[in-house]
Amino acid sequence: MKEFLKRKNIEFSAKRYGIDALGAMAQGLFCSLLIGTIISTLGQQLAIQYLIDIGNYAKSVSGPAMAVAIGYALKADPMVLFSLAAVGWAANAEGGAGGPLAVLIIAIIAAECGKAVSKETKIDILVTPGVTILIGVALAKVIAPPIGAGASAFGNMIDQATRLQPFWMGIAVSVLVGVALTLPISSAAICQVLKLTGLAGGAAVAGCCAQMVGFAVMSFRENRWGGLVSQGLGTSMLQMPNIVRNPRIWIPATLASAITGPIATCVFGLQMNGAAINSGMGTCGLCGPIGVWTGWLAPSKDALAKGAVAIAPTGFDWLGMLLICFVLPALLSWIFCEICRKLGWIKEGDLLLPQ
Repeated sequence: MKEFLKRKNIEFSAKRYGIDALGAMAQGLFCSLLIGTIISTLGQQLAIQYLIDIGNYAKSVSGPAMAVAIGYALKADPMVLFSLAAVGWAANAEGGAGGPLAVLIIAIIAAECGKAVSKETKIDILVTPGVTILIGVALAKVIAPPIGAGASAFGNMIDQATRLQPFWMGIAVSVLVGVALTLPISSAAICQVLKLTGLAGGAAVAGCCAQMVGFAVMSFRENRWGGLVSQGLGTSMLQMPNIVRNPRIWIPATLASAITGPIATCVFGLQMNGAAINSGMGTCGLCGPIGVWTGWLAPSKDALAKGAVAIAPTGFDWLGMLLICFVLPALLSWIFCEICRKLGWIKEGDLLLPQ
């Protein structure tokens, strides 16, 4: 059995399923739901139906995009990979509000089953897609609805808790989602699975921006402009090798997120009512702030289900977004970093990105 699994490149591991597959799913979401939301919102604001149609088409294939991305991360053979489009569509549709989590679980199982039979028979063109689709869609019919209900209930619980305790939940959501963004897992996928919008989504945006902008600014002396752009608009995950060597370099950005989170929820009432995936993107491609903006103008379906309404943003709203997403993370992380440098916790070169 070990030889068979090795030959089929089937690896049962937390890294393969919890990091590689989850990260790929977020990329699939980005290339369908997220970019589609941005394009359709632009179309709505500019009154260009063509852009609205393009965005809607992109959003409609989020299930297949996620499943195919997961299959790619699992190194599925072409016949398996292409068959996962149908599996993703079924799992996302049957999973309802928790569709992305259903897609993640079901696509992994269907892909591994498809890989197991791939190229094992002379009628591979029938067997491989047949097994992949039959198993995947059957699972979607059976387990996707309860998975979706569970994920939706947990996300609603976080949302309600944040409304009831905006200070403490603002800290918790901001810190935890921000840490997830820097870890080699996908905070974007987690937020999409939990449908994290509203006030909780705003706290998540705050935490993610604190990590990305924080590391970009406090490591400027080591990494200069290239590091500022790659971390501030790319990902703070680039610092993981340095964090492993010296975990204390994580203190400034994490402290900043613990401050900006409750400021977002209690002072500015910052809500992220765009696509839930934006809550976990931070300043990556400016997706976090864009999600806040699109949520103001045209709340997503998930946000509308929680009672969100379109608003005309005021100067106070814009000020809150700028402070939470850019100004405060930069200022607070720099101050905390300088304190850590004076204490000897962070030394010269500790934040230098690998070349």
